[in-house]
Amino acid sequence: MDFFVTSLSGIMAIGPILAMVGSTLLGVLIGALPGLNPVMAIALLLPLTYSMDPLVALGMVAGIYNGSMYGGAIPAILLRIPGTPASIATTFDGFPMAERGEAAKALKIACWSSAIGGIVSAIALMTVGPLLARVTLLFGPAEYFWIAIFGMASVGVMVGTDAVKGILAAVIGLLIGTMGIDSLSGQARYTFDQTWLLGGLDLIVVLVGLYALPPVLQLAEKCDLKGLSAAQLRLLAVPFKPGEIRSMFGTWFRSSMIGVSVGILPGAGGNIAAFLSYNAAKNASDDPDSFGKGNPQGIAAAECGNNADNAASMIPALSLGIPGNVVAALVLSALTIHGLQPGPRLFHSNPELVGGFMFEMLLTSILIFLVGGAAATRVFAQIQRLPGVLLVPSILILMCVGVYVINGRPVDLWVMFAAGVAGYFLEKVNVPLAPIILGMILGPMAEQSVRRALLISRGDASELITRPISAVLALATLGMILWPIIKALRAKRAKA
Repeated sequence: MDFFVTSLSGIMAIGPILAMVGSTLLGVLIGALPGLNPVMAIALLLPLTYSMDPLVALGMVAGIYNGSMYGGAIPAILLRIPGTPASIATTFDGFPMAERGEAAKALKIACWSSAIGGIVSAIALMTVGPLLARVTLLFGPAEYFWIAIFGMASVGVMVGTDAVKGILAAVIGLLIGTMGIDSLSGQARYTFDQTWLLGGLDLIVVLVGLYALPPVLQLAEKCDLKGLSAAQLRLLAVPFKPGEIRSMFGTWFRSSMIGVSVGILPGAGGNIAAFLSYNAAKNASDDPDSFGKGNPQGIAAAECGNNADNAASMIPALSLGIPGNVVAALVLSALTIHGLQPGPRLFHSNPELVGGFMFEMLLTSILIFLVGGAAATRVFAQIQRLPGVLLVPSILILMCVGVYVINGRPVDLWVMFAAGVAGYFLEKVNVPLAPIILGMILGPMAEQSVRRALLISRGDASELITRPISAVLALATLGMILWPIIKALRAKRAKA
């Protein structure tokens, strides 16, 4: 209890409060703009947090994350264009409701559902995270090695539609992570006699390039010269039917549980949680044929499910150092920027910071109720009138300024553009980008842990699999890699 009281007192200062309120509003705005996403926004934000207090920086990350997940429902409902990938399922019933004049009602359901999912997810983070951290105190270098391998394998297999491409992306991240001075031997690796590569490629620079530049290039491809007209954004107030809100309680509970469960799995993501929640609501409905034709339960399920993934994805990130999704990887990057080492010891070395971040995830979810009200929704909906061509140069300028201030080196701009162009073409061939970043984070962790384990055991590699926890993690990693192969063989046999 003292842990939570101390943590709560830390975020009640003016700085974290302003950061949460302002970033939640900014997050809704980012989600409302098609082509922008929370990953891109947080990647742009991280370089600017070097001089900030950690709780202020993490409060901004929490606000943008939760706010943008709700904001993505605005274009999904009004335009049938998902503002974020997790809002795809919201278009199924949101746009039909907007077509029959119930856009304001649909947006209100999305707002409430997003807030409820986020609150349940934050409570799960606050209860499950510390318990998991206590268990992981039993881990040594061998266990950390298998945790890193399992994290890369699970993300590589579960992200994207092709497990081979996912693992390939993780290997690319591993290779990038080996560049620079070896922390144990002091030898320079893959620096090509370039002094600026001695420290390796900066994670934040690569992050901004991979996740911020490809959406900008895709936005430039569309060459949108005009947005929606004022007549297309007219929102009429439609009252709820008697008992309609009460009928959503079961959907909210079911979707919250699904979203939290999916969030704990590394690499799954809010879009998977949204689809699973939507399908569960449809299967449980007395009128499944109405889904896809403007059923409010469809919006409630999708938005509650994708927001319940948010804080839950931080559970493996904060407890084990394994990011549950890309935003969780960015949070780990933010902690690293401020000199903190993610993992189970974080709960003991910086309990006020971890607890404060948990409360920030909770409070920014509650703020969605306030900033996502009728007036705010009408204001943010007007963003759809902004031409896309005005966004491209503005975002590019922010990217260049943010990257340059990290180290003050012009070469970082070239690294950013190279990573962005590579990410753009990798997405064209359906290679997921998340495993690249996670490979950069977990690769050095795996390498250093296995070498420390071998030093402790005096070169006895059997120690990596004979320890009970290591053996379990090794089997889990093997199962994760073999599962898509077994699944493909079963599908081939069934087709034959």
